Amino acid sequence: MRVSRWRAARPGPAGWTLLGILAAGLLAAAALGLGPRDLLPREGGGATALRFFRAALEPALDYEDPVLRERASQPYVLTLLLALWRTLAFACAAILASLWGGFGLGFLASSSWWEDEAGDPGTGRLFRGLRPAVQAGVRLLIGLLRSVHELLWAVLFSAAFGLQPITAVLALALPYTGNLAKIWSEMLDEAPAGPARALRQLGARPLQVFLFGRLPRALPDMAAYGFYQLECAIRSSMVLGFFGVGTLGLLLRQSFLEVHFREVWTVLYLVFALVLLMETWSGRLRRRWRLA
Repeated sequence: MRVSRWRAARPGPAGWTLLGILAAGLLAAAALGLGPRDLLPREGGGATALRFFRAALEPALDYEDPVLRERASQPYVLTLLLALWRTLAFACAAILASLWGGFGLGFLASSSWWEDEAGDPGTGRLFRGLRPAVQAGVRLLIGLLRSVHELLWAVLFSAAFGLQPITAVLALALPYTGNLAKIWSEMLDEAPAGPARALRQLGARPLQVFLFGRLPRALPDMAAYGFYQLECAIRSSMVLGFFGVGTLGLLLRQSFLEVHFREVWTVLYLVFALVLLMETWSGRLRRRWRLA
């Protein structure tokens, strides 16, 4: 009886996976020599941290530098708004490009359409032979796009094109194209197959089955993930400012270097409000689509 109870209490595959991740984390911490003492601030670090968090209570509405406050060509609020506009512009342009690329690659990477097309009597042997190579090549391309971070793309394109708008757009568009393609292909494959099966039995072509049987079922989840990627692109667009791109990140970097912590919190609050607004907007759209 004790043996059977012990067997019943043993974790399943998911439990063993979590235990393995926990063990790997503990081994990594031991290998890096991490300990509680590392959390103690260095000499002068505690005062700096306290000053930083105190600045959160009084964010700046004007330049902290008195010289810049008198000689600046434009008010600080206008500088913030222009940087916010550039941040949104880079993110939206990149996501627009990645939507087209992500849908095309996701379409080719999904197994649902290939299986429907391969099962069609009118499909030739050449198509059946090309399917594994094309699908494997597309999935390899998606993995390549996803494996290179947008910051590395930014380094590459800044060396090729300089600090131009195309540098930021391409650096964001390529990895998000890979992310959208991978997740959308999985959503298409996991969509309910009942409507597609019914259309197939009625004699619909594979493309018709895909467009009217599978895609509408997966479209709400695909749109929700697209909005999530837009939120991520906004944050990534801000981070590109640390490379010199004129986004909110550039203002954040300059304020940090000049130890103007009130300006830092102004930018952080603005980014937080922007992300919260995007989340609220996307949540309302998702609820409408589910009710429709």
